[in-house]
Amino acid sequence: MINKKITPCLWFDKNAEEAANFYAATFPDSEVTSVNRSPGDYPSGKAGDVLTVEFTVLGSPFVGLNGGPQFKFSEAVSFMVYTEDQAETDRYWNAIVDNGGEENVCGWCKDKFGLFWQITPRRLMELTTSKDTAKAKRAFDAMLKQKKIIIADIEAAAADETVNA
Repeated sequence: MINKKITPCLWFDKNAEEAANFYAATFPDSEVTSVNRSPGDYPSGKAGDVLTVEFTVLGSPFVGLNGGPQFKFSEAVSFMVYTEDQAETDRYWNAIVDNGGEENVCGWCKDKFGLFWQITPRRLMELTTSKDTAKAKRAFDAMLKQKKIIIADIEAAAADETVNA
């Protein structure tokens, strides 16, 4: 049982347990904590079907609901995962994209379940929010040209004062 005041509930199309297991295998401090079966028939399932799955991703609790095909994820909700270096950025990005996911722009990707992720190096955030607004703009403009964030390219753009001059 989750002991938090608020927990995001993610609506899946009959694959909540598969998704929870994927997230637990992909991210540290993640695990499936409970698989709960329906005590009776319901609109999109039968008694005994997996109804909800409780899990944590990077220490944050979630509930996956096997609600059926009525609702889909969209970019309106995404999970931003801060990374410490390029290796960690690559590991998460590749795990999502190479396992049935899709690349998007500016560090965004979509997993095979349709959930959107922002794999965001902390260094990107440091550079794009720099008090040196010209440096921040150069880093931001470089980010806009990328799919997976390449930290070295962002740093090079931020340091190049001839860009946008």
